[in-house]
Amino acid sequence: MATDSNKPEGPDFEQGVDAADLKDGEMIAGRVGDEAVLLARCGASVFAVGGTCTHYGGQLAHGILDGTTVRCPLHHAHFDLANGEALSAPALRSLPCWNVEQQGNRLRVTTMRTARSTEAAPAQAPRSIVIVGGGAAGHAAAETLRGRGYRGQLTILSADADPPCDRPNLSKDYLAGTAPEDWIPLRPPEFFVENRIDLVLGARVTSLDMTARRAVVEGGRTYAFDALLLATGAEPVRLTIPGSDRAHVHYLRTLADARAIIAKLASTRRVVVVGAGFIGLEVAASLRARGIAVDVVGSKAQPLEHALGPDLARFVRAMHEEHGVAFHIGQSVTAIERDAVVLANGERLAADRVVVGIGVRPRVEIAERAGLAVDDGILVDEYLATSVAGIFAAGDVARWPDPRSPRPIRVEHWVVAERQGQIAARNMMGERIPCQFPPFFWSQHYDVQISQVGHAQPGDLSEVKGTPQGRSFIVAFRGNGKIHAVATVGRDEQCLRAELALERQDQAALAAIVT
Repeated sequence: MATDSNKPEGPDFEQGVDAADLKDGEMIAGRVGDEAVLLARCGASVFAVGGTCTHYGGQLAHGILDGTTVRCPLHHAHFDLANGEALSAPALRSLPCWNVEQQGNRLRVTTMRTARSTEAAPAQAPRSIVIVGGGAAGHAAAETLRGRGYRGQLTILSADADPPCDRPNLSKDYLAGTAPEDWIPLRPPEFFVENRIDLVLGARVTSLDMTARRAVVEGGRTYAFDALLLATGAEPVRLTIPGSDRAHVHYLRTLADARAIIAKLASTRRVVVVGAGFIGLEVAASLRARGIAVDVVGSKAQPLEHALGPDLARFVRAMHEEHGVAFHIGQSVTAIERDAVVLANGERLAADRVVVGIGVRPRVEIAERAGLAVDDGILVDEYLATSVAGIFAAGDVARWPDPRSPRPIRVEHWVVAERQGQIAARNMMGERIPCQFPPFFWSQHYDVQISQVGHAQPGDLSEVKGTPQGRSFIVAFRGNGKIHAVATVGRDEQCLRAELALERQDQAALAAIVT
C-alpha cells in the first residue's frame, strides 16, 4: 500500500534493517527510494526483489515462500527470488533484483542487479514454430520461446483482429469502465517486432497440410512449421431461438465484443444476461457498477452451483442481489424481441440489450480434419503433445491427463491456458516438462474475489469453514476420501497453501488447511 506521497511503505532498505528481524522463511516489505522491495531469507541466503507482482500489482509480502520461490496472493504467479524470473503465469514479466550486503548486524540493499541473460535454446529446437491462436496459451508460448533463447522463425496466426489482450479484464474492470483500454493489450506492438514474433492478425487457419507441414489460412496463404502449437481456444455457444440474431444481442469473448457492448451502454437502461455462469455474473457486476439494471436468467437451481457447490452459490447470488441484480433461476429464454426477452414460463423481461453467456465449445475442427485424436477437445499426453509428432495443444482446447483426476480433463481458465502455453513451449524445444499443476482461477464480483485451486469431481461434496457473512471463508470439495479442490474468499494465503499441497498431492496438509 503506497502512502500519500506515492512512496511504498515499510523500512528503507538502503538504511538497512536488523538481520535478526529477518528469520529463515520470512519476508519483509520495504523500499529502496520510490521502489517497493521485498526482502526474503531462505536459509543462509537473503534476496531483494521487487515487492509487487508484475501481473496486477499484488503485494508479494502477503504471499508465501516455497524454497527460493515467492507466490503472489492475488492470482498465484510464481517468481524466482534468486533472479526475479517469472516462473509461472499469470505474471510474464520478471521482477527487478537488488544486491544485499550484511554489515555487522545490519542487512542493506545496495545496487540493482542486471537482469538474467537469456539462455541459449537447445540444439534440437525446431527451425520454425507456428502457433495457431493469439489468446492466453498462444501468447504465453511465444513469450516463453523467446525468453528461453529460441531464435528460429516464430509465427502466431490469430483469427482475432486485435493483438493478444488481457481477456479476464474484458468482463471485469474494462466493462465496468474502471480500466482504460490501454491496459488491455498484453504487450505493445513493438514487443512483437523487437522479439521477432510474426504476429499475423485476422488469420483464420482452415487446414493443416500434414505432409508438407504447413498451416493454411483463409485466402490460401501457407506457413511452414517444424513444430506447431494448437491454441485455438473455444468459441461461445450461441442461442438458436427466434430473435437471437438481433443486433442488440451480444456475446463476450474478444476485445471487439467488449467494445461493441460498451459503445451502446450510454443509451442502455436495462440488460438481460442469459447465463448465470462466471462470465454472465461478472458482466452483471460490471453493468451494475455503471448503474444499469440487470436481470440474469439461468437454467440451474442456483447460479454457479455446478462449479462452486450450493453454499458458495448462495453466497454469490445473495451478493449480486444486494447490488440490485434480479435473478430468474430455473428458466430458459424462448425468444428475444425488440425490447424484451421472453422466458419459458411466459414472463417478459424488458431489455435494451441482451448479453449471452451460456458456455463455450472447444475449437477442434482444424485438429479433427488433420486426423488428430479429439474428444470434446484435442487429446494430449502429459507433455501436451497430440497424437501426431511435433504438434502440441494447450489452453481451452486441450484435454490432458491431470494426475489428481480419474480421467483427462479440459479446463477453460485463463491461468491454466497461460501455464500450458509455457509448458508446451519448453517441450517444443525438446524438454520433457509434464503438465501437473493444479488448475487455478479467480472470479471478481464487485469488491469480492473468489479463488479456486484444484479440479472438483462430479459428486464432490462442499464443506464450508468460516463466515460467509463476513466474506472470509474456505470451501473444500471432497469425494472418495480426498480433497480435490479448495475455493476461498478473503483467505488468500490459505488458497496459496492449498495450491502447494495439491501440487505435492499432500492430503494431510490439505486437510489441515481447510479445518
